[in-house]
Amino acid sequence: MKPNNLAVASIDDKQFHQLGSNLMESIEVALEAADDALDLDLDVERQGGNVINIRFKDRSVIVVNTQAPLHEIWVAAKSGGYHYRWAGTLTAPLWLDTKTGQELLSDLSAFASAQAGQAVTISLIQK
Repeated sequence: MKPNNLAVASIDDKQFHQLGSNLMESIEVALEAADDALDLDLDVERQGGNVINIRFKDRSVIVVNTQAPLHEIWVAAKSGGYHYRWAGTLTAPLWLDTKTGQELLSDLSAFASAQAGQAVTISLIQK
């Protein structure tokens, strides 16, 4: 799946791990900041480096994990399961849902907002 007017850069395993690590760190930082600012009572737990469990006040959970063999990011939320495939460049990272074409961080922000009951914005840390 290619976004319109963008050339997708292929990535190797090392680049996937670097991009995935930055993505996971960005998610953690954004959620911790949102929790501090909005008092969401979130529990953000990292497991084994490649899985983040986000527990909400209502006991619902979002799970985000990297799937290295497939070079994908998988998300499980109340609304369903989603697979995001690399569709960007090293200078403009982009992960798109394999079915809908929606962008990962936009979707994750919407899922977290729905489960938290307040607007939560998750963006990528620029490195």
